[in-house]
Amino acid sequence: MSDVAVDAQALREQVQDKYRAVATDPDGTYHFHTGRGLAARLGYPAAEVAALPDAAVESFAGVADPFALRRLRPGERVIDVGAGAGFDSFVAAGQVGPDGRVVGIDMTEEMLAKARRTAAQLGLAQLELREGLAEALPVPDGWADVVISNGVINLCPDKAAVFTEIHRVLRPGGWLQFADIANGRPVPAEAMRDIDLWTG
Repeated sequence: MSDVAVDAQALREQVQDKYRAVATDPDGTYHFHTGRGLAARLGYPAAEVAALPDAAVESFAGVADPFALRRLRPGERVIDVGAGAGFDSFVAAGQVGPDGRVVGIDMTEEMLAKARRTAAQLGLAQLELREGLAEALPVPDGWADVVISNGVINLCPDKAAVFTEIHRVLRPGGWLQFADIANGRPVPAEAMRDIDLWTG
C-alpha cells in the first residue's frame, strides 16, 4: 500500500488545470518558463528546435534535456511519460526516424489534442499519442527500448507506482532518461498535504 500524503485525484485535477492553460494560452504568465526560450536555456540543440513549428514548441514546459543523457538511436521504441503538447515526443521521433516508434502519453486532453494536430502537420507516422497516467501506462510489458520523461514525475504523488510502471514497460536492458525536480531536504508532513505546493 502506498503512503501518499496528498489526494492523488485532486492533485491530478490541479495539474490538468495548469497544463490545460499552457496548451490553450502558451503566451500566458506562469510560475515556470515555456517555449523556445526555455528550450534554448535548457541546452536543446538549436537546429533541432528551429526545425519545429511554433505549435510544437510554444507549450513546452520541461526542466532539462533528457536527450543530453543519450541521443536516441534510429529504430528504437520510445515512451514519453507526460508528453504534454509533444515537444520531446517530436524530438524523439526525429531521432528514432521512420523505423522507430514513439508513444507519447499524457492525461490532459488539450495537450494531447495540440500534440496530435502538430504530429499530423509534421507527418510523423512513427509517433502515436495516447491518453493515460504515469502510474498506469497504456503500453504492453517490455515494449520500450527507452522511456523519457521531463518534469513530470515530481508532480505524481506515488512515485513508486510511476517507477514500477516504467520498469514494467521497459525491455530488459532498456534505458530510462528523465529530467526532473528533486528536493534534497525532508519535507514536513503538512507541506506534503498542501496541493498548492505540489503544483507551485
